[in-house]
Amino acid sequence: MKNQYRALKCRSRVLLIFFFLLLTVIGVLSLCIGASSISVMDSILALIKDNGMARAIVLNLRLPRVFMAGLIGIGLGTAGAVFQAVLRNPLASPFTLGIGSSAGFGAVVTIIFFNGLVNEYAIVTGAFVFTLLSSFVVLGVSRYKGTTAETMILTGIALMFLFSSLSSFLQYLGTKEEVHGIVFWFFGSLSKAGYKEIILSGTMILVPIPFILRFAFDFNLMTAGDESAGALGVNVPVIRMLSIALASLMTAGAICFTGVIGFIGLVAPHIARMIFGSDHLFLIPASALIGAVLVLAADTLGRTLWLPHIIPIGIVTSFIGVPFFLFLLIRKTKEYW
Repeated sequence: MKNQYRALKCRSRVLLIFFFLLLTVIGVLSLCIGASSISVMDSILALIKDNGMARAIVLNLRLPRVFMAGLIGIGLGTAGAVFQAVLRNPLASPFTLGIGSSAGFGAVVTIIFFNGLVNEYAIVTGAFVFTLLSSFVVLGVSRYKGTTAETMILTGIALMFLFSSLSSFLQYLGTKEEVHGIVFWFFGSLSKAGYKEIILSGTMILVPIPFILRFAFDFNLMTAGDESAGALGVNVPVIRMLSIALASLMTAGAICFTGVIGFIGLVAPHIARMIFGSDHLFLIPASALIGAVLVLAADTLGRTLWLPHIIPIGIVTSFIGVPFFLFLLIRKTKEYW
């Protein structure tokens, strides 16, 4: 039994290295292709020395998108794995608890009432504040009624419908220019990604990961049920509350600068579970890497499929996510949990 587990750990480490290398390759390709094609060598040289126009394109336009795409994928993939673990629901994602709709409502409020079309950081602030507000409401209701997975899911669904309806109502009242800005934000885009945004998002996304990984063994026990985990010494309510708070912070960091990017938090953990199994010590970093690969690949496709137009990344990820969601329903008889 011990030898089998060692072999499984070795296999998982090799697969993690593979996905990291795959992410690196896609990142380099993303630097090369676009409206202006740049060779691989010129793209690499642009990171080291000044080689004219290639350096300007790579450093100012494409490299920030690559970094931001990777961070978003890591944040949403990790958060999705955490939500599915603590809620014991294979369809849980960062948007199950109303986080996506609350962020959208924050952006809508900012655009309509605070002239967010002029100041993009106002939109970011509004989305971030309402994302955290939604999370606090879910955690508060759960603490009041009992920290169970069912309570959190039902509260999140209620908030999702509430914020969605409020957003629709404000769009109905908005001007043509305001509605255009709202719709563009809901599409999701990396066009405004810069190094300052990367630092802020990276802080919110990367700092919680070591704390989440410390709960990996607890997540393994919680998938068997709250009573079983509690009998084995896991403080289920505390672990669930802390995990949801950290995952919500990661989600806020992932979407506040770029808009709503759906399905990554749902799809990435499922792909990781099919390949790596259910050991969260490997499932969480695998979900992060696979999420980064998916977002970076989606952004690269969006920039190149319909030149000179750029398809918003939220639309591309939906094209990826919907077929996979149907695939999960078709393969429902196979147990990955």
